[in-house]
Amino acid sequence: MIFKHNNKINLAITLGDPASIGSEVILKALANPFFSHQTEITIIGSRCCLEKAYHDLHNKTKVNLVHPEILNIFDMITFPDFNWGEGNIHTGKASFLYLEKAIELTLGGTFDGIVTAPIAKSLWQKAGYDYPGQTEVLAKKSGVDKFGMMFVAKSPHTGWILRTLLATTHIPLKAVADSLNPPLMNLKLDLLIHTLREDFNLTNPHIAIAGLNPHSGEDGKLGTEEKEWLNDWLESARKRYPQAKLTGLTPPDTLWVKPAQAWYHDPNIATADGFLALYHDQGLIPVKSMAFDQAINTTIGLPFVRTSPDHGTAFDIAGQGIANASSMISAIELAIELCQNRKLKQVK
Repeated sequence: MIFKHNNKINLAITLGDPASIGSEVILKALANPFFSHQTEITIIGSRCCLEKAYHDLHNKTKVNLVHPEILNIFDMITFPDFNWGEGNIHTGKASFLYLEKAIELTLGGTFDGIVTAPIAKSLWQKAGYDYPGQTEVLAKKSGVDKFGMMFVAKSPHTGWILRTLLATTHIPLKAVADSLNPPLMNLKLDLLIHTLREDFNLTNPHIAIAGLNPHSGEDGKLGTEEKEWLNDWLESARKRYPQAKLTGLTPPDTLWVKPAQAWYHDPNIATADGFLALYHDQGLIPVKSMAFDQAINTTIGLPFVRTSPDHGTAFDIAGQGIANASSMISAIELAIELCQNRKLKQVK
């Protein structure tokens, strides 16, 4: 059953793979009474999976679990008998269908946004769903071809917020240089600036852009992409966005020095509002080094808000009661904030 309240933010949370830690981190996160005051949450998944998680885990963990009987659950695809950590073709299919239903309901106006629990991409493949991940499904089902994968984390030490967009995502390292080009960089920069302005209320954002090669190419000695086209692209981007401050191309090994200082020590240190990394590990190694349990994956460019904890299914610890729900809590908090910002802009 779905309970829609127009005076609250309405969020869907997908269960993810039933055999994963998804149920556990959801039950831990929703034990926080703050969420019930801020938003109406519906879990798209299986009631019996959540009940099994509560039954199996509430005596194993020191962290409170919310009882499933008080949750709003859109109940679909029942799993009366499965083992934690043993995902299979059936759990893979279920996790895809949960996401598909959440997208359908959100596009229909039932929800303002979606928070997705983790899935196993390999099990999607076995179940016949040929998508690289949830981001691509969200874009495809929403009819969107311009989208991006951005990671957001708030420092527990200083309160400073890290926002990193990836120009390329799940491709081999050897394919990165050939995949980068001015149209792609324009697309990603457009998305990042729009998101910082519209979702984070940063009117004149400062964006730091990484170089591709060591030392940003060292004038062509350590790679030619910067000299051949990236530097010229950045100059043209500055003309397109005179109200944004675009710095770069910063050598990748030094780009993250000030963010780390802001994360651990001084939130007022002069650093950027957003970072554009050119490939997966260039952006995610620093994100996960600083914010492994706090980072959130948000898909930008969609017609609705989507966030996700930045961890996988963790089949190896599923059912043990030791999963850390911090990233799921942060994902819900960010989804609420972004949905509220969008609603306020609609009112204006």
